Amino acid sequence: MTDIMSCEIQLVSRPNGMPTADNFTIAQTKLEPLQDGQVLVRNLYMSVDPYMRGRMNEGKSYVPSFELGKALEGGAVGEVIESRAQEFKPGDVVTSNFGWREYFIAAPKELHPVSREMQPLSVYLGALGMTGMTAWVGLNLVEVKAGDVIFVSGAAGAVGSVAGQLAKLRGCRVIGSAGSAEKIKFLLEECGFDRAFNYNAGPVLEQLNLAAPDGIDVYFDNVGGETLEAALSALRVYGRIIACGGISGYNAQKPQPGPSNLFNLIGKRLTMKGLLVRDWLDRQGEFEQEVGGYFREGKLKNQETVVAGIDRAVDAFIGLFEGKNVGKMVVKLGEVSTN
Repeated sequence: MTDIMSCEIQLVSRPNGMPTADNFTIAQTKLEPLQDGQVLVRNLYMSVDPYMRGRMNEGKSYVPSFELGKALEGGAVGEVIESRAQEFKPGDVVTSNFGWREYFIAAPKELHPVSREMQPLSVYLGALGMTGMTAWVGLNLVEVKAGDVIFVSGAAGAVGSVAGQLAKLRGCRVIGSAGSAEKIKFLLEECGFDRAFNYNAGPVLEQLNLAAPDGIDVYFDNVGGETLEAALSALRVYGRIIACGGISGYNAQKPQPGPSNLFNLIGKRLTMKGLLVRDWLDRQGEFEQEVGGYFREGKLKNQETVVAGIDRAVDAFIGLFEGKNVGKMVVKLGEVSTN
């Protein structure tokens, strides 16, 4: 292996509120020589996701904080360039958690093989990746079934757009909220949602009641805040809440107050369950078989917003909180070989 220099994005300071470009830097690192049992990978695509904002804070959480002065981590799809491990050969395509860098060296156990025949390969970060699996897990978590009326917030995002499509495939009536007319059109025309509304166009509860005058059975929460409060009002007796995310509060500089109508959990006998997709990794094969089948058959769309170049990764990440993505936000780092 000749010397390889790799660009990577490092966190240099912890954000106070909304992250800015000053919190990050691009650094060049020289890779160590490849050892027996190791694999050299060139990243083709990397993921930026809202949950990464929490890892930029200092302190205890459900995931470790990013370390200052070190490369960030996140989902990536890459191609094996060189291998000294029997599990992989040059040309193999793999997913990993070594995003935010151009090249890396890893042990085989840190890589997950995927088929290069599934195109675009970035689908392994979206509908067939951890965001798609998060949607699938959420629906299984509260046993979403045919006939349910389900409301999905952040519905034009990576998780929400897949959750809504999978719910439609289960025979549900699906309602979504998003932040622009373009996104509403995407939900209705591309994802097959039954109703969708722009949360910027008026109070969320009023619009949700218009979309579901008889109430909802399930709320898939990606937003929290006002939208969770609205859902608590709209849910029917024995309704279920999938607590997946709360992007409305990720950049808050102090804790936000909870919903004022939380007592509805008791009065309506609601169920609210949180999820971390990593708890379900033993079922990844089942997810890939089911949802991969939908994708191959054209029943599931993988919408992406793609930016090119590692130098634009920080802008792509910040753009998540400014509503600049439709579907999955990915950063393209390289071209796949023709091997």
